[in-house]
Amino acid sequence: MRHILLILIAIATFSCKNENQSSTLTNYFTYHEANNIESAGVKLIPIKTPIGEFKVWTKRFGNNPKIKILLLHGGPAMTHEYMECFETFFQREGFEFYEYDQLGSYYSDQPKDSSLWTTERFVDEVEQVRKAINADKNNFYVLGNSWGGILAMEYALKYQQNIKGLLISNMMASAPEYGRYADQVLAKQMEPKILAEIRALEAKKDFNNPRYMELLIPNFYKKHLCRLKEWPDGLNRASKHVNGEIYTLMQGPSEFGISGRLAKWDIKNRLHEITIPTLMIGAKYDTMDPKAMEEQSKLVKNGRYLYCPNGSHLAMWDDQKIFMNGVIQFINDVDNNKI
Repeated sequence: MRHILLILIAIATFSCKNENQSSTLTNYFTYHEANNIESAGVKLIPIKTPIGEFKVWTKRFGNNPKIKILLLHGGPAMTHEYMECFETFFQREGFEFYEYDQLGSYYSDQPKDSSLWTTERFVDEVEQVRKAINADKNNFYVLGNSWGGILAMEYALKYQQNIKGLLISNMMASAPEYGRYADQVLAKQMEPKILAEIRALEAKKDFNNPRYMELLIPNFYKKHLCRLKEWPDGLNRASKHVNGEIYTLMQGPSEFGISGRLAKWDIKNRLHEITIPTLMIGAKYDTMDPKAMEEQSKLVKNGRYLYCPNGSHLAMWDDQKIFMNGVIQFINDVDNNKI
């Protein structure tokens, strides 16, 4: 009789757990669309700019009022596609997060007025997106990679009162220092003949020459951008969809540093103003100096450093376990007031 009772209790407990899990999953994937038409979390958010209103593409995953993460892609003017690797990791944790194409990027509106492509206007755009997703200082996390890291740091300097946690992935706080690292460290690691040919093409501003990419892909991108033998589909799609006009205007045509509108960007001496919990992520083979990333983690008031020993600029892909484990640990620690 006692055995039967124990079995019944076990069945009841298992059934209760299944019901709780089912209820949790139902809530996690319920977004309460205004028009009752489900769109898998995709929403075009209206953005006001000095020259009019446009729409930016976002996709929401999950439903967690305690943790809302906004992903800021690089470029400028790449796409959310290369950040799709967060989907499985973050959903397993029950995080609510948003993929997002910034204005001018492939899935968002692409106005032609070049006055829009400034850091200040992009910062204002992020603030409008934050309001649209109902995030605030109690639940809002910003994770920016590369140019997205520039945008995230600038956003924090203006709006950190609205952020709970900041994550800067593979971006130095000084464009001139980044340029020196690319020119004096990374370039010197290349074979002299190959570097000389690249320099010759750059000197002639012959950036559209197919030979330029033929040299860069195996000798630079495959070593410092993403070290996986076969590049992820999301990265390939993002590469095809980059808005080259905006990218060149802000970043410049060369991969050896920044020469566009961001050429003199430097907020290193302002990092001490960032007081919210901040994670700085660096990688051994990155286009950014990992020692600079470590230094930045000490310059902010409440920083932590994550080092990816096998990673490059996209350590989220080529040193994935260390990268994702560190990111998830940081977010959970902030959520539990451990940092």
